[in-house]
Amino acid sequence: MANMTSSDNASLLLASEMSGSFGEAMVPVDVETVDTWVWLAYDQLNIAFLDALDLDGKVGVVLIESSHKAQRRPYHQQKLGVLLSNQRHFALELQAAGYPVMYVISRLDYAHTLSELRSSLGTINGVRAAERELRLEIAPLEEDGSLMIHEHPGWLTPRSWFVESVGTEPPFRMDAFYRKVRQSTGWMMEGGKPMGGKYSFDAENRFPWKGDPPAPDAPVFACDEIDAEVESLVQTHYGHHPGAVDLSMQPTSGDDVAQALAFAVACLPNFGTYEDAMSEKSRGLFHSRLATLVNLHRVMPARVVDAALTSEAPLNSVEGFVRQMIWREYVRHIHDVTDGFRTLDVDRTNGVRGAGWEGFASQDEEPHPNHLSQSNPLPQAYWGTTSGLRCLDASVESVMEDGWTHHIPRLMVLSNIANLLDVNPRELTDWFHAAFIDAYDWVVEPNVLGMGTFALGTAMMTKPYVAGSAYINRMSDHCKSCQFHHKKTCPMTRLYWAYLNRHGPSFTGNHRMAIAMKNVARRADEEKALDEATFEHVRSTLLKGEEVRPPSQGDLRSWS
Repeated sequence: MANMTSSDNASLLLASEMSGSFGEAMVPVDVETVDTWVWLAYDQLNIAFLDALDLDGKVGVVLIESSHKAQRRPYHQQKLGVLLSNQRHFALELQAAGYPVMYVISRLDYAHTLSELRSSLGTINGVRAAERELRLEIAPLEEDGSLMIHEHPGWLTPRSWFVESVGTEPPFRMDAFYRKVRQSTGWMMEGGKPMGGKYSFDAENRFPWKGDPPAPDAPVFACDEIDAEVESLVQTHYGHHPGAVDLSMQPTSGDDVAQALAFAVACLPNFGTYEDAMSEKSRGLFHSRLATLVNLHRVMPARVVDAALTSEAPLNSVEGFVRQMIWREYVRHIHDVTDGFRTLDVDRTNGVRGAGWEGFASQDEEPHPNHLSQSNPLPQAYWGTTSGLRCLDASVESVMEDGWTHHIPRLMVLSNIANLLDVNPRELTDWFHAAFIDAYDWVVEPNVLGMGTFALGTAMMTKPYVAGSAYINRMSDHCKSCQFHHKKTCPMTRLYWAYLNRHGPSFTGNHRMAIAMKNVARRADEEKALDEATFEHVRSTLLKGEEVRPPSQGDLRSWS
């Protein structure tokens, strides 16, 4: 079998033949010395994957950097930078550990790249992809024997635990699965019972943060020559994508990963109490910021859970953190058993993909879950145009600058406002997928379609997560710097009432919505009309790309 070089196909380039620090560090591979080749995808960046395969002979690793993938969506520049730099650092770590590494730069998708490589490498081993779209892409290679797929070793739970506790048909509920995992693993259990006398300490984890205890500064990571080259690559080839790339703000090397994990453990004692709080003084507060590393498997989920369980943090913080890790497993199982919700009997509509980013709009012929038939496009405020609503603008600023916010701004600001404005849930999901550095289809679709919006109806959630200004004011400091008064002029609460009134028929018979719907029914016709006028004013203003401003008379009635 002859050695493969980049001249074998004009669409492929071996990193070992590139100039620059990364190319010079990559050692050319003699394929004759390798008995078995393993392709590891972009989110399988851990040597533990190779250990789990237990293959015979000399094992070589294929890593692919695909510009076809990078161009598929308007991915945030930081997301592209984080993924590419982590993959390049992982290649050098594999090489240092004694593995021959064939790092391929390709203009093709993964399936066509692997097909080209097979002529030189023979049958290639791979690990079952986490993302559905990648599984579909490489399925023909698996079917014709070009790619030998093995089970994914990075998950904490087998599907059998999910099926035994939740089943394969909706309604899907987290509690039964959570208890099953706790009981099966023994995590935070004593004598078969949960430590502290209860499984969930959620009621103790809903406090606003007033500045004390002080929040830690976001970690800063040392950038090396690999990071610098990736930053230059992203700026050159993907500078038209949203955001900016700054790899000093994200871990990419092995040393960075250790630093990030240590930071997460240091934050853990105060995480639980303030995990639902939001503040412009600290975007991350006491959150671990580990989701990106975990989803790339730069740090294995089991290691993260073990770090939490062996920490000296209070039980409410440890339980809250571990519950988030189990939620991650839960949504992955739901996405998997429903084929990305395609097997669910839910209301659906078509949508325009690309979430409104110029140059990426396309009509999708596949109908997507849309229980409430919400059809408005995503406002440009989600891409950084000022909305006038400080909670939204602050959250979007975080996304545009960092590619990240923690889960409460995602749910109770970004998703909540889009929900109240009847934004098509597919557009919101696509925005999350492109804009967040930790977003992949198996995690972003359940979280946005199932929880952030009510697109799946009651298949995942008993009720929609919507709220008015009272919640935002209680759990954040956004209202203090907003041009609107949270009680007198903020449109959020009227948007909330208008949403409930508009979609009332969809909530008939839902006991979790009974009190809210009774309160809607009690509202005077004049108030309902003002609610709807507020909705129309805010919706039309934001869809025109303009800023919502307080009414000149200081009374929302001037909008009607």
